[in-house]
Amino acid sequence: MKMRTVINYVRRMTNSALTATGICFAYGGSDVLHDVDVRLDAGAITAIVGANGSGKSTLIEILAGVRRPREGCVERSGDVALVVQRVAVPEALPLTVREAIAMGTWGRRRPRREVRRSVDEAIERVGLTGFARRSLHALSGGQRQRALIAQGIARGADVMILDEPAAGLDADSRTRVREILADEARRGRAVGWVTHDHDDIAHADRVVHLVEGRRVAEPGVPSQRRANRMG
Repeated sequence: MKMRTVINYVRRMTNSALTATGICFAYGGSDVLHDVDVRLDAGAITAIVGANGSGKSTLIEILAGVRRPREGCVERSGDVALVVQRVAVPEALPLTVREAIAMGTWGRRRPRREVRRSVDEAIERVGLTGFARRSLHALSGGQRQRALIAQGIARGADVMILDEPAAGLDADSRTRVREILADEARRGRAVGWVTHDHDDIAHADRVVHLVEGRRVAEPGVPSQRRANRMG
C-alpha cells in the first residue's frame, strides 16, 4: 500500500488534523531526523519533547510546511499556524498589539469585517483586552507570547504548532499559556508544542519523544487533561 494511501486511511479512521509518516531530514548530508511518525489530532494536545539537538525544532518546521523532508510525507487537513518562541521586531517599528495579532491573518483572503472580528475575538481569548492599542514592545514576556498565540487564533488555523511557547516565562505566565492552549484544543484545534516543562507534558494527551532524531516509546505519562475529562 502506498504511503499516501496509508496516511489517508489513518486520517479517515482517526480524528487526525495532521499526519506525518517516515520523516527524514538532513543538514549537510547528515540526517537529523530518522523515519519519524507524528499525528496531531483535532481537539488534542501533543507535547514534543527531547534534549537540545534532538530534532524538535526541525520536526515542527516540517510539520508546519516551512521545511521539506528529505523523505516522508506530511498530510494536513486544514490551515497550520506556526507560533515561534520569539519574534524579532525592531524597537523603532511602532507596532501595536492589535496590528501584530492581525499579521496572523495575512495570506488568507477573508472579508475585512471577518478579519476584524477574528482579531477582536483572539485578543479577548488570550486575555489582552485593553492592551490592543499598546505597543507590542511595552508588553511583558508572557503578554507578548500570548499575542503571538493570538496570531494563530485570529488566523483560524485548524492546527497550532508552537516552539516552546512558555520558555523563559514565570510560573503564572506558563500556567496562563497552558490554559489558553487547552481551551483552543477544547474548541477543536489540534495543538502541538515543543516543551521541556513537566507540567506541560502532564497536561498533554499524547507525547512525541525524540532522541537523536528518532522517535522513541514514551513510558506512560499521566495526562491531567484526560483525567479531567474522565472525571
